[in-house]
Amino acid sequence: MNVDALNFSMDGLLPVVVQHHQSGAVLMVGFANREAVLKTLETRHAWFFSRSRQRLWEKGETSGHYLDVRGLRVDCDGDALIYVCEPHGPTCHTGESSCFFERLDDVPAAETIGEAAAILFDTIRSRQAQADPSSSYVARLLAEGVDRVGKKVGEEATEVIIAAKNADPAELAHEIADLWFHTFVLLAQQGMEPEDVWNELRRRRH
Repeated sequence: MNVDALNFSMDGLLPVVVQHHQSGAVLMVGFANREAVLKTLETRHAWFFSRSRQRLWEKGETSGHYLDVRGLRVDCDGDALIYVCEPHGPTCHTGESSCFFERLDDVPAAETIGEAAAILFDTIRSRQAQADPSSSYVARLLAEGVDRVGKKVGEEATEVIIAAKNADPAELAHEIADLWFHTFVLLAQQGMEPEDVWNELRRRRH
């Protein structure tokens, strides 16, 4: 399907759901007209149309928290879109990773492993880009380079082995969390992301 086949029947607009490219979490909802969709395809950044301001706007134009668009999906009727995005910083203006952090019911929603991993890695990348090494452990670790980060990964791996030999599930979970965290820091230091690892694991399934 191309842009000309989209159904802009609602005042020339389409609802757009923004979805995290790794976790699948819904980050925000906006509206786009034909021009916004074309600019999104051209720039690979998320563009929308503001109904209140009656103009095009790019997510991140004031906050710097841009959304890199990895893919666009259209529904079966051609009247709604999904922007599959890699966020740079929190998506919500409140500082939350998603605009959908408030609950309307009392049923607790289980956070998936993918969502938790994506939020953690987004936080690490945010610290990498913006934090002061004097006040941020992650920024300080990254500033010290691959040798320091690699050493921490090795130390945490040793702690995991010790916890396993102690046969203490709580201790083991704690140490594996530390190992995963520092592995994510190493991925960021190397300019990689968890999706690179997921892709390798998917490849091994076949």
